[in-house]
Amino acid sequence: MSEPLVSRRSATAIAHPNIALAKYWGKREGGGNVPAVPSLSVTLAGMSTTTKVSFDATLVDDELVLNGVVQAPDARTKVRASQLLDRVRAAAGPELHTSRARIVSTNDFPTASGLASSASGFAALALASVRAAGLDWSAEQVADLARRSSASAARSVFGGFVELDGGPTSDGAARAVAGPKSLDLRVIVCVTTEAEKATSSTDGMGTTQANSPYYAAWVADAPESHSLMRAALLAGDFTRVGELAERSALAMHACAMAAGIVYVTGATLAALDEVRAMRASGLATYATIDAGPHLKCLVRASELAAARARLERVPGVLRLIEATPGDGARLVTPQGAPS
Repeated sequence: MSEPLVSRRSATAIAHPNIALAKYWGKREGGGNVPAVPSLSVTLAGMSTTTKVSFDATLVDDELVLNGVVQAPDARTKVRASQLLDRVRAAAGPELHTSRARIVSTNDFPTASGLASSASGFAALALASVRAAGLDWSAEQVADLARRSSASAARSVFGGFVELDGGPTSDGAARAVAGPKSLDLRVIVCVTTEAEKATSSTDGMGTTQANSPYYAAWVADAPESHSLMRAALLAGDFTRVGELAERSALAMHACAMAAGIVYVTGATLAALDEVRAMRASGLATYATIDAGPHLKCLVRASELAAARARLERVPGVLRLIEATPGDGARLVTPQGAPS
């Protein structure tokens, strides 16, 4: 049990977004925020979320400041953050039951725009809140906490290449599969807008699950795609990883588009065309796209500069972010340090 809170205790954590190489899309029925299918991702250094959580007995409600903006009490992100904190308060014991918290979180990349800011955000929030409360939880426990607010956040708790269980009998556990240096991989993120996307991933999944004529086929195919991706990764086969990643992304978006959920834009497709043109010309480049308009180009380190030179000329691409496989969520202030 944690020690009593005299006035205020805080912790700050940093986490990175991840991109799924073998995607999940849709949730298992029965609650718990468990994915309908397994996935495999890579945690990306080069983009980060820094989150400070301060439990303060003088507060009357939880507060969330996101990128310098105070979030309204009924804002979806704030509500989800409070729900996560409620789980921490319940686990920490009676001395925390009535203590509210102030959350200050900052992303150094576009927020709610399809770049997995919810993954890094809730991973950082989960770790910071657990440590501020004095709980000595394992990474697996922190990942489980994060997953209940954002399923992909469970993957950002770990570094390198990470899988997240999914399916009718899964408990949604996340685990590291391979370290950051296990595959010669660089990721070029093609930022096509700085704005938030119109349809959240949660809403997009729900609509797809309810209305897409291809959803059953997606659920049937995704576990094999995950298994093949895992084998290719462990074999260090960059080409096979790239091929499978592009296939998984296009299948996910086809399934969603059949339900009227369209995340890609003209700039996304232009970047995809360029990735394919580069591949036809001899560069080993592959594409993946999450629930947003930003294409991510997978490339080896030796071909990074050549791929970047071509992608930065694509119409509609505002800027590029270079990323590498990185570390998992980590504390940057001592556990329970006075703020």
